Amino acid sequence: MNCLKTTYFFDFENEIIQKLIASHKENTTSDKEKAIALYNNVRDNWKYDPYSISFSKENYKASTIAQKETGNCVEKSILLIACLRAVGIPARLHLGKVKNHIAVERLTEKFGSNELTPHGMVNVFLNNQWLKMSPAFNVSLCKKFNVEPLEFDGENSSFLQQYNNEGSLFMEYTADYGFFEDVPLDFMKKNVKEHYPHIFDTDNNETEFKL
Repeated sequence: MNCLKTTYFFDFENEIIQKLIASHKENTTSDKEKAIALYNNVRDNWKYDPYSISFSKENYKASTIAQKETGNCVEKSILLIACLRAVGIPARLHLGKVKNHIAVERLTEKFGSNELTPHGMVNVFLNNQWLKMSPAFNVSLCKKFNVEPLEFDGENSSFLQQYNNEGSLFMEYTADYGFFEDVPLDFMKKNVKEHYPHIFDTDNNETEFKL
C-alpha cells in the first residue's frame, strides 16, 4: 500500500522522525492507541501558524517540519502522516478549503478573505476504515478562541470544529479536493496563487512568505 511508503516528503526513515516515534514504535499498544498519542503530540507540540507559506520542497519534508516550533495545517498533517507511517499505520493527506467565522480580522487583512486553501488534514486507516482527523489547532489556541479542541478517539472522524463554546459558527468546509498519497506541491502552488492573486503574483520567484 502506497500509504505506508516513505517518500521525499514523508521521510520517516530520517533519524529526526525516528526519535519522535521511538517510544510508540517499541511499545505494544494497539494501532488505535498509537494513532491517538501521535495525533495529540503533533496537535499540541507544534503551534498552528497559517501566516507562513512556503513553495519550497524542502520545507514540506516531515523532518524539516519536525525541527520547527510552528506549522500550518498542511505542514502539521504531513508531520503526523510521516509519524503514522513510521509505526506501520497507513495514512494520507486530504486537502480542502475552509471558511473561518471567528477571529478572522487578521486573516482577512492578510489574505483578503476569511477562506483558507488548501486546508490540510489526515486520513488514517484504522479498524478497516479510513478516518479523517485534523491536528491543526493546538489546545492553547482553542482556549484563546473559546472552542473545544478536536479530540480523536481512533474510531470516529474528527476534523471539523463547526461551532465555538457559545454556539456561534466557527468554521465550515467549502470545498473538498480529495486525498493524496504524497504531497501534491504543484497542485498546492497553483491553488494558492489562484485564490490569493493579490499576494502571489504568478511571476513571483519567491519561495517563502511571512504574512
